[in-house]
Amino acid sequence: MANQVHAAHILIKSEEKANEILTKLKSGASFEQLATENSLCPSKKRGGDLGWFGRGMMVREFELAAFNLQKNQLSAPVKTQFGWHIIKLIDSK
Repeated sequence: MANQVHAAHILIKSEEKANEILTKLKSGASFEQLATENSLCPSKKRGGDLGWFGRGMMVREFELAAFNLQKNQLSAPVKTQFGWHIIKLIDSK
């Protein structure tokens, strides 16, 4: 089981907009570009890249989703107190 994951995300206020972005991603749109253009998180300057993090470092819903993804897999929209996230797992170790 992974002790750390390297993930990126796109943070959106509405579930509807998050689903729109997810559809674009599944059609081959650039994750980094959509993160830069749409994300509400400061990580958008890095294409949504959050770097490596371990368990207990993110809010629970986000952590559960991130640690359950396979490499290069996208999450369904995940709701936290910050809004709706689309998470992409870059790697795990």
